[in-house]
Amino acid sequence: MASTDVELATTATESSKTAPEAGYNASARTPVGPPPNYFRIDFLLRLLLLASAVSALVVLVTSKQTKRFATGLPGVFAYVERDAKFNYSPAFIYLLVALAVTCLYSIITILSSCALMSKPAPAAKILFALILTDTLMVGILSSATGTAGAIAYVGLKGNSHTNWNKICNNYGKYCRHIGSSTAVSLFASIILVVLVLVSAYSLSKRSYH
Repeated sequence: MASTDVELATTATESSKTAPEAGYNASARTPVGPPPNYFRIDFLLRLLLLASAVSALVVLVTSKQTKRFATGLPGVFAYVERDAKFNYSPAFIYLLVALAVTCLYSIITILSSCALMSKPAPAAKILFALILTDTLMVGILSSATGTAGAIAYVGLKGNSHTNWNKICNNYGKYCRHIGSSTAVSLFASIILVVLVLVSAYSLSKRSYH
């Protein structure tokens, strides 16, 4: 009887030691579930990106104004007309191209995001590709926005060191269009940065599943 009790106690001790280990291995091998899908947020952000890019593009294209200036000459030469248009500046043409590319890119990615919303776990390659392309678009749009903003600032304030006169005191409507387009383009650049962060966060979550 004593030997039987000793054997039972030894068996109970071994089973109590192996039970947590077995439970740990089972829980480690049991799938937690599919990684979270953030493409609904991605879809809404890309819609907002498209709306902001289109708005900035329309405002930029319509930025033109004609003013009459007195020349001090007699007769028909007393006044001369001068136009201010966005296509007179290479910086604004660069912004126009960047906004057009952003519009096209946002349309393509909206379609892909809409298709990926229904999938439980999009492939990591897709998320990585979106991070790369979104980062590229951030560089393109932000550089164009910065260039246009620098020229717009010179038009607003001028530069006494280089004898560049300000023009916004004469072309107020034109400068308001340029300023609004630049501000909305900056907002679109921020949306692209947020999209990169969302994709990176979604990709990081996959490492825990």
